[in-house]
Amino acid sequence: MDLQLQGKRALITGSTSGIGWATARELAAEGAHVILNGRDPARLASAVARIQAELPEASVDGVAADLSTPAGCQQLLGAAGELDILVNNLGIFEPKAFEQIGDDDWTRFFEVNVMSGVRLSRHHLPRMKARGWGRIVFISSESGICPPAEMVHYGMSKSAQLSVSRGLAETCAGTGVTVNSVLPGPTRTEGVGEFFAALARDAGQTLQQAEHDFFKFARPTSLLQRFIEPTEVAAMVTYICSPRSAATNGAALRVEGGVVRTFI
Repeated sequence: MDLQLQGKRALITGSTSGIGWATARELAAEGAHVILNGRDPARLASAVARIQAELPEASVDGVAADLSTPAGCQQLLGAAGELDILVNNLGIFEPKAFEQIGDDDWTRFFEVNVMSGVRLSRHHLPRMKARGWGRIVFISSESGICPPAEMVHYGMSKSAQLSVSRGLAETCAGTGVTVNSVLPGPTRTEGVGEFFAALARDAGQTLQQAEHDFFKFARPTSLLQRFIEPTEVAAMVTYICSPRSAATNGAALRVEGGVVRTFI
């Protein structure tokens, strides 16, 4: 299927690895000009080089900026230029008991996971409306509708993204611009891999045993019963970024392996 993305200009935040990088690669493969983003210039350059090595004809570059601050967002806005597509992928997570989550943690999670996307969308949404076409996607999580007890602050930030996404979509009636959110489930990202490797070491288990126990005890409702691959999420994101998805607006699209037990 031709997703009609040739020549579209796309920014994916937090895209040096994981879902963000996989999405950047898919968009580049579809012919979009892709701008990657990360805090570390070396990691960013490596991420850009990986796409260029796999897709020699791809149009791709990167902008290093820390989006946890207004100044960092402004730096990215100044360097990235006008966009057709904005994927607010940047996110952090940290398992932590509620009683130990201090005010600074709550603020940090809100600034990174929510306000980065708010600031970028506030800039680009009116410009997309003026041009009569655009796509904004928030990468939320199934934790946004099933808040995890082990990281309540993370779940809060993902719920907030769903509210912002739907609210922005309500302002886009008849404009040719869509705003949607995508809700991945447990995904085999770099951060998750490191966390489970440490968990397995502490428990004297193999990584395979730790993953098996996670789905048996912590996420028993998963129909997939394995970690989702970043490319599997990226496939949904890429479609939602395309002109072919015009009838999907204000939606919360689940790519969570059936963890959420609902038929809607």
